[in-house]
Amino acid sequence: MIDVVVVGGGPVGLYLAAVLLQHGVTVRVLERNAEPNRHSRAIGIHPPSLEALDSIGVASLLVPEGVQIRRGVAIAGGVEVAGMSFDGVSVRYPFVLSIPQARTEAVLERRVRELDGAALLRGAAVTALHDDGDSVAVDVATAGGESRTHASLAVAADGVRSTIRQLLGIPVRLKEYPDTYLMGDFADSTAFGPDAALFLERAGIVESFPLPEGVRRWVARMPAAPDEPTAGLLAGIVRDRTGIDVDAGTNSMLSSFGVRSRLAQRIVHGRTALIGDAAHEISPIGGQGMNLGWLDAAALAPLILRALRHIPAAGGLREFQHDRLRAAAKAARQAEINMALGRPLPAPLWRARNRAIGWTAGVPAISSRVAARFTMH
Repeated sequence: MIDVVVVGGGPVGLYLAAVLLQHGVTVRVLERNAEPNRHSRAIGIHPPSLEALDSIGVASLLVPEGVQIRRGVAIAGGVEVAGMSFDGVSVRYPFVLSIPQARTEAVLERRVRELDGAALLRGAAVTALHDDGDSVAVDVATAGGESRTHASLAVAADGVRSTIRQLLGIPVRLKEYPDTYLMGDFADSTAFGPDAALFLERAGIVESFPLPEGVRRWVARMPAAPDEPTAGLLAGIVRDRTGIDVDAGTNSMLSSFGVRSRLAQRIVHGRTALIGDAAHEISPIGGQGMNLGWLDAAALAPLILRALRHIPAAGGLREFQHDRLRAAAKAARQAEINMALGRPLPAPLWRARNRAIGWTAGVPAISSRVAARFTMH
């Protein structure tokens, strides 16, 4: 019998495991994939998440490796129409840290193994979950056969296709959006340095974010899902809409994706809680998904500690569920706004939108509120 079984060894599950291990809790993390994921869709770590990561001693390792995005600019027709500074959003971390998700996960995994070398089990697929009201039992299939893990509590951090959510029969509210994007990483050929850039073009938005080691990520809204996404296709779109030449031969990551939101109707079920993408999936436009999961875990950890000490936590769990579902709904609405601002527009509406964005950025009180919202404060 262990204290907590965490299903899912991605950034959210690993973070929660590290928090609990630091408090002397026995934890087993079950991760389906035998090897770490090398694909980095998420790159932005917001200030509240950096505060959370600092509590387990990894923020100080990640910050020197990443790019500190302290400013974003909006460009339309080759002219900068707005700028936004993140200087006022946090005293300790007045920036969004840009670093590949694969690197973030590697640092988190190392921290978990420092705290308990046996805590993380890879190549472990959960096939069943049993809750008798006093404990949970999870059936696990590995290359070595099948086994059962017993724990006081279970946490599902196993992503958008959560096995645990399906086993528990928790329904979700699903919403599909008409937006499709093509994303890729290339050698940085711009003069933006550590700034993020949003190109508000009539044909659709193009977003550009710096990454470590002289790499830049480009994200372009597409009129439809491409039959065959290629680096050359994305480089051509960037050139046509922004006038910036991107060397397709330097491409190191390419991904085409549609957008949906998925919200579990409850995230506490008996002795099991859902966090991260298992609880809520939102558009990656705005970069809030991974961060939302970390904040779920940070809010859940104290409740787990209370439960393990046999301190009644029913009211706290109800509040946790209410607050985290509300935060997810708010993030989903913000993502909807972000996507709407990036859709193609006829010339009159395009010009009006750009003037409105420029005016908003020019009012300090409004600009600071937008910056705080963008960085999840």
